[in-house]
Amino acid sequence: MKSIIAAAAAALVISGQAVAQTVVIDPEQRIAIKEYVMKERLRPHKLEPRMKVGATIPNDVELAPVPEIWGPSFRSYRYFYTGDDVVLVDPSSRRVVEVID
Repeated sequence: MKSIIAAAAAALVISGQAVAQTVVIDPEQRIAIKEYVMKERLRPHKLEPRMKVGATIPNDVELAPVPEIWGPSFRSYRYFYTGDDVVLVDPSSRRVVEVID
């Protein structure tokens, strides 16, 4: 019985870590990403309310692959532009991992 409880607790810890995924982006990189998106003139996808980390993105929002120039730490993510913010998304869960304003 103790092993079943321990296994269940371990599963909760592991799943909690997956949900609590965070991305650390230094200020210079945030500026470079925002400038890239502005320069490329990507079509914004307006969403209300404003996106927050942890929110699930609707299926009708098209996610773009992250450009290589953003660096290898971003390759597993996709993104979209709201017109104000660049939103990084985990494509497997469609959850927001970072909002670059």
